[in-house]
Amino acid sequence: MASKAQLTISSRNYGAWALRGWLMAKLAGLEFHEHVVSPDDPAMKAEMLLLSSSMRVPALQHGKVHVWDTLAIGEYLNEIKPKAGLLPADQAARAHCRAICGEMHSGFSALRSSLPMNIKAHFPGFKIWSRAQADVDRILEIWTECLETYGGPYLFGDKPCIADAMYAPVVTRFLTYDVPLPPACVDYCKQMMALPALKEWIAEARKEPDEIDELDAEF
Repeated sequence: MASKAQLTISSRNYGAWALRGWLMAKLAGLEFHEHVVSPDDPAMKAEMLLLSSSMRVPALQHGKVHVWDTLAIGEYLNEIKPKAGLLPADQAARAHCRAICGEMHSGFSALRSSLPMNIKAHFPGFKIWSRAQADVDRILEIWTECLETYGGPYLFGDKPCIADAMYAPVVTRFLTYDVPLPPACVDYCKQMMALPALKEWIAEARKEPDEIDELDAEF
C-alpha cells in the first residue's frame, strides 16, 4: 500500500462533496496529494449539474484502492486509520452516526438547490422557501439531538468524526445565508469553523477566482 494517497477534488468555494471527503481524510490523519479538477472541465460540470451525492469527486486513490463515493471514503478511512476515531467506538452511537450520515448523503435536496455552498458570499436576511426550511429544521433537530445525547462540542462527543465532515458544508451554508439558529447550534457552528482543517479549506476557497457561477456548481 502506497504511503501517500491522492485525493481528487474540485472547487473549494462551491464543492460541498469535495469538502466532505477532504475533511474526512484530514481528520483521519492520512497523508495525501491533492489533485484539483477545474469546475470548468466539461465532464466535471456535467457531474455537478446532476446534484448527485455519488460522483467521482471526491475520489481517493490509495495504492491499488480507488474509492469515489464520499461515504465509502469515510468507511475506508475508518478501516485503515482506526485510531483516528472517524466512527464512534460505541455500537449504538456508531449506528446513529451512520444513520445521520446516510440522511445527509441522500437527502436535503431542497436545501442543496436553494442554498448552494458559496463560502465567499454572504446574504444577510436571505429568505428561505418552505421546503428548504423543512430541511433546515430537520438538520437542526439532528444536531440538537446529537449535542444533547453525546455532550458536544462535536456531534458525537469531544472529537470530530465522519458526521461532522458530512455536515461541515451545511455549517458554511448557514453562515453564508444568515440562517437563524438556536444557541447550541450556533456554538456548534463556531466549533466547526474553528477546526484547523476547515479553516485551511476556507482560506484556500477565498483565493479562488469569482467567475464560477455558483448555481451551476452546487454539489
